[in-house]
Amino acid sequence: MKNLIGPLAALPIFALLIFALPAFAQRPAGHPGPGTAPHPVGPARPTVGGGHIPAHGPTSRTPLPTNGQPDMPGHPTVPHVDAGTDRWVGHTPNPAGYHLDHPWEHGHFPGPISVHQVWRLAGGGPSRFWFGGFYFSVAPADLAFCDGWLWDSDDIILYDDPDDPGWYLAYNVRLGTYVHVEYLGT
Repeated sequence: MKNLIGPLAALPIFALLIFALPAFAQRPAGHPGPGTAPHPVGPARPTVGGGHIPAHGPTSRTPLPTNGQPDMPGHPTVPHVDAGTDRWVGHTPNPAGYHLDHPWEHGHFPGPISVHQVWRLAGGGPSRFWFGGFYFSVAPADLAFCDGWLWDSDDIILYDDPDDPGWYLAYNVRLGTYVHVEYLGT
């Protein structure tokens, strides 16, 4: 009986080694096989959007290139935030396009703004959209800049507009673009 216990006790260890052997034969993560080109482990972080949340709103206007070309390769030609530097691009002077005869006509937005609150759009469109029971509209001068926004599901963050009284900047987290919006009330 004593002669059988020794070999039986070693059996589970032997079985573990046999079943683990294929794992040792695998290549390390990211190591290409023979004759294949290396491939990235994951997708590269986009330079605009992709879930990036700017740490702060714009502090000064940064002109958008007038030649219709992006400021950097891979950037859109509409107002956006560079994810690597938090630089707000395209916040250009437009006194006629952002002038309001009665700034804050519907009051100041009572909810939290900036990085402290991400809001989920719940419906509507550029002329009237809502989230959390609050209603807004996009500035007529920015209507072309919100093409591609998903008005029933995109996440946005509101920032104060330091240059245009009565307006907030709605930053689209998915796209990395932003537009001027006016608070319409609850």
